[in-house]
Amino acid sequence: MIDWRAIDTVLLDMDGTLLDLHFDSHFWLEHLPRRYVELHRLDDATQERVRARIIREKGTLNWYSLAYWSRELGVDVLTLKREVQHLIGLRSDALDFLKWLKSAHPRVVLATNADRESLALKLPLTGLEAYLDAIVSSADLGVPKEAQAFWFALQEVEPFDPARTLFIDDNVSVLESAREFGIRHLLGIKQPDSTRPEKELEEFIALDRFATILPRELPREARRDAEGEA
Repeated sequence: MIDWRAIDTVLLDMDGTLLDLHFDSHFWLEHLPRRYVELHRLDDATQERVRARIIREKGTLNWYSLAYWSRELGVDVLTLKREVQHLIGLRSDALDFLKWLKSAHPRVVLATNADRESLALKLPLTGLEAYLDAIVSSADLGVPKEAQAFWFALQEVEPFDPARTLFIDDNVSVLESAREFGIRHLLGIKQPDSTRPEKELEEFIALDRFATILPRELPREARRDAEGEA
């Protein structure tokens, strides 16, 4: 599927790509609205209004900003995230894929909409940082990945050749933005949230497991480790 000889840079999303999106889905749509109601001693019906308020910011920097939601809702969002941080975890064979990338030596960059507070929470719990050459948050660049300006800004701080770059993300809007910028090799994720059904991506190839894009010429032992024992 991927000619790795044609890849110099691998750009990776975090939530829903390397990490199971279940944590974020549960936190933003269930835990935060419930705790908001409890902390402010409001009627349970308010939870639905909080969900709607959150969803209205989808695709903007505010959507991803813990500081923004702490101000808007009058709660300490980071503290509330820590209450359910046990749900933070890697997707299926993400760690095996990262280990292989480290041995294969393309430049591996985390290109994420997660802000620095979210990264500070998740990176120590997952060990991702050990396998990354760089981490770029949209909060650093002042624009989300859904916007073309993100890719121009990213290229300034982390130069890459779009024709020789692989980008993997679970967000279709972000993949469309990357395609418009000219990134040649694009892959989606079939099941970002392990507790929810698989998604159909009409315009992009979607991965079930990272092992499916590893080169066939891997040594037998390495491929068996990456794919997992039956």
